[in-house]
Amino acid sequence: MILHKAETLDRETLEAEQLQGLKKTVSLAYEKSPFYKEAFQNIGFSPDQIHNLADIRLLPFTEKKHLREHYPFGLFAAGREELVRIHASSGTSGKPTIVGYTKQDVENWAELTARAIAIGGGTPAGILHNAYGYGLFTGGLGLHAGGERLGMAVVPVSIGNTDRQITLIEDLQPEVICCTPSYALNIAERMLETGKNPRGTSLKFGIFGAEPWSEEMRKVLEDRLGIKACDIYGLSEVMGPGVAMECHEAQDGLHIAEDHFYAEVIDPDTLEPVPDGESGELVFTSLRKEAIPMIRYRTGDVASLTKKPCKCGRTTMRMSRIKGRIDDMLIIRGVNVFPSEIEHHLIAVPEIGPHYQLHLGRRGPLDEVTLHVEVSEEVYADITMDMEHERMIELRTRIQHLLKSSCLVSVNVQVKAPKSIPRSEGKAVRIVDARLKASEAEGIS
Repeated sequence: MILHKAETLDRETLEAEQLQGLKKTVSLAYEKSPFYKEAFQNIGFSPDQIHNLADIRLLPFTEKKHLREHYPFGLFAAGREELVRIHASSGTSGKPTIVGYTKQDVENWAELTARAIAIGGGTPAGILHNAYGYGLFTGGLGLHAGGERLGMAVVPVSIGNTDRQITLIEDLQPEVICCTPSYALNIAERMLETGKNPRGTSLKFGIFGAEPWSEEMRKVLEDRLGIKACDIYGLSEVMGPGVAMECHEAQDGLHIAEDHFYAEVIDPDTLEPVPDGESGELVFTSLRKEAIPMIRYRTGDVASLTKKPCKCGRTTMRMSRIKGRIDDMLIIRGVNVFPSEIEHHLIAVPEIGPHYQLHLGRRGPLDEVTLHVEVSEEVYADITMDMEHERMIELRTRIQHLLKSSCLVSVNVQVKAPKSIPRSEGKAVRIVDARLKASEAEGIS
């Protein structure tokens, strides 16, 4: 087991370090970021008001819209001459979210991703198969630098060309694979299609993130690939991958790199903190970031926090697996539900596969939801490809009843042939929303 000294600090020492980091970050933001200086002045705040960690509640929140409104460099506290890297995440408004890194930021990021890979089972002198996308997305380069810092040989295969991925895994014998959980499923599925045994590779650990995935999905991945599957968390606005990582020993929550980030969970409606163990919106403040000292960033991710000891020996606070995103939460006939909750129950149905999509539409003035699932190869062969076979009708009815009783939602269900739901080489597309087009067609504003 590889333990970094920052992962085993006692709470008093750790919080003293966090306080120093918070004071430095707030001062940097006030002095060098025009956005933050104006935001602080608007509420009458000055950096000398920070005396303890609880004083963080005096600070304003930062949201993704602020990065878009001040595109591209408006939140930066470093000049262009100090930047060594620029990344970006996709933007729904046509403009991406731009983030930057100084030389020290990149050094810190490599250290944190190295720690994350070690927490997830990676060891020096091993080989890491990195199937996250390279480029403006932070996943590929972020984990690449961490693997090298840890002392691993990194295979920078990026996304796509699944047959080549399989060949490289077979020939190079990596112990660790990094990618989205949905793409790991695709690799296993392709291996089975070509007569290969996905459990027979050299892989021992999977570091999966960039999309919410359930405990049930973990069981599927571990069973199909014969690995330990661990969750990694990060977001480009705060740093990238490596903000938190699940240990392979316990697989019970993600250890937050608290020497670099201060984590909160708030009620997204009242903006007040919630007690440890209760779910709410994750909020992060960077404690060592130079290019963009991010203050109380509202991630939109729903999770909980705990300071309970972990059997791996690390003392850092842990966050739960991401339950979903606030903006992905569906309201179906007045009932709130996340796609991950639906996934949790679907995977328990043996006749269907782990791939699914929720199609949102509109019938007259009302929204309607149709769940698309795939029948397993075995069942499909049994019913001689008759999708209206009585067994298919029974399966549709059973899934509807399951979701009604467990999630309290009523949805239409379409059981489709195997491999008919589009596969993703990056983040899985779980929600297909056709409501806007329907509204435009009907002239609804």
